[in-house]
Amino acid sequence: MRAWRRTGKALYSRADGPPLPAPALHMPFRNIAIIAHVDHGKTTLVDQLLRQSGTVRANQQMAERAMDSFDLERERGITILSKCTSVAWQDVRINIVDTPGHADFGGEVERILSMVDGVLILVDAAEGPMPQTKFVTAKALKQGLRPIVVINKADRPDARIDAVHEEIFNLFISLDADEQQLDFPLLVASAKEGWAAADVAAPRLGLEPLFDLVLAHVPPPLTGGAEAPMAMLATTLEADPYLGRLLTGRIHSGRLHRNAQVRALAPDGSVIEQTRITQLLAFRGLEREQVAEAEAGDIVAVAGFQKATVADTIGDPQVTEALAAQPVDPPTLAMTFSINDSPLAGRDGAKVTSRMIRQRLLQEAEGNVAIGISEAPEGDAFVVAGRGELQLGVLIETMRREGYELSISRPRVLYQEDPESGRRLEPIEEVQIDVDDEHAGPVHEQLGQRRAELIDMRQAGGKSRLTFLAPTRGLIGYHSDFLSDTRGSGVMHRVFNSYGPYRGDIGGRANGVLISTNQGAAVAYALWNLEERGPMFIVPGAAVYTGMIIGEHTRGSDLEVNPLKAKQLTNIRAAGKDDAVRLTTPRLLDLESALSYIQDDELIEVTPRSIRLRKRLLDPHARKRAARAAKAS
Repeated sequence: MRAWRRTGKALYSRADGPPLPAPALHMPFRNIAIIAHVDHGKTTLVDQLLRQSGTVRANQQMAERAMDSFDLERERGITILSKCTSVAWQDVRINIVDTPGHADFGGEVERILSMVDGVLILVDAAEGPMPQTKFVTAKALKQGLRPIVVINKADRPDARIDAVHEEIFNLFISLDADEQQLDFPLLVASAKEGWAAADVAAPRLGLEPLFDLVLAHVPPPLTGGAEAPMAMLATTLEADPYLGRLLTGRIHSGRLHRNAQVRALAPDGSVIEQTRITQLLAFRGLEREQVAEAEAGDIVAVAGFQKATVADTIGDPQVTEALAAQPVDPPTLAMTFSINDSPLAGRDGAKVTSRMIRQRLLQEAEGNVAIGISEAPEGDAFVVAGRGELQLGVLIETMRREGYELSISRPRVLYQEDPESGRRLEPIEEVQIDVDDEHAGPVHEQLGQRRAELIDMRQAGGKSRLTFLAPTRGLIGYHSDFLSDTRGSGVMHRVFNSYGPYRGDIGGRANGVLISTNQGAAVAYALWNLEERGPMFIVPGAAVYTGMIIGEHTRGSDLEVNPLKAKQLTNIRAAGKDDAVRLTTPRLLDLESALSYIQDDELIEVTPRSIRLRKRLLDPHARKRAARAAKAS
């Protein structure tokens, strides 16, 4: 969320007219979350709700997808951090939460659902309910929230509204929805064009039908009463450069005043700290406005705490019992973050020590309850556990942009033990793949080798939709193979399904790698001669060092090569002209591709400017000794 800034009594600063008036404090509330699959139109719909409610003037400049204010969100086109906004409609304030659509950020979703009283489920009119729709919807239905369903992108030529409606109903049945939840209201819409209606043929009156449906269907927040002692549950935490720690949550009971004396309680009821509320901020449009008082049911942010964090209760001094916090699913993947000890360490980043890395990771874990941090046995390293490769990849990318240098290990799954049988259980994911019919066979074969089980297959119009249950460890490193098998045309979505029995051994990467034997700048002539050995990961002039991975070997074994070998020059002229060096375009790996590519004996060197692959042991003799020791054991 953006940092709070002073705007006086105005919600927005405008250069072309007077400021918008601040709304009255005592207004009825509705709190609603928008949940959907990636790229089904959540953030676009919120943009339209802001404009059509009058919260943002029609001629006011507003960034496209204004709710996605995080740089990585705009670059990737996904929502990563939950954000809150509010609009006023018919003298009712509607607090709207735009939640992540990707299951890797499910920790954000789980916390936000505890703040709302209804959910708006957005489904693409052509794609229908997708795995991540199912993931978040299951949690919403489990909490007893009554859904409003909006079939978005109804203007698409391939829209299949009736079929999608039936798929949504069947999904709710499979998720054990009760009768009230199955009797959900339905609208068709086009968030991009800014309209919603009962059906495609109905008059298009903007989003007014959606506003009216929210007021009629979503109940007002259940509170402990305005006269009860004030209590609220902290659901998100952020660090503001001006205000310090900001805790956001919904007021459960009573009234909260700025400068009020409050205390924070841990989930077990113990007192963490007692302090004074230095700032009280309410969400008004895209801004946070300073208010003197807030009432039960409203979603606010408070400043003044030094220790309180997510899942803690903020309340009056007479409050002795903590509010119940929604449990968060445990992590399924872990990787090791360590200092960058390569010969090129310290050239790009300013934050290179283990103390700095530890402090940053603990700060992340404090606000992100879906991430766990622990000390690694080898020292100067930390085990970071999370929901998936994307979530951990976003953390790494954020840190490198902040100036950190890191060494990252291959992701590994976290096992559990069956309490009854004592058997080892591993995380199983539901994988949904959309491919052309001609590529369905290779995909099925590859996933079969990775211990995946095909549970559904549908074909239509030359396309196949395959649904698998696959072990998470079998999917590590599969993405690059998937793109090769489908020639870049396939689409794959993954979501955690459950823990299941261990499915047996899975083969690793088929190809070895090309390892540099020297340190310096890579020479074009040397890379040209090495191309017959396999594709390159670097460009001419790139800095390399002993033990760095510069390419992929065409065979299954690793090969040590010299990328610095220049052409021998003599004083004897050749009879013909020298052949020009024409290099094949190198295969440059981004962070996600690198995470899925490396093996257990390899690391990723991450700096603000570079992503390099390397062997864990840079010295070739040390690698040989380690290999012999591994064989002997």
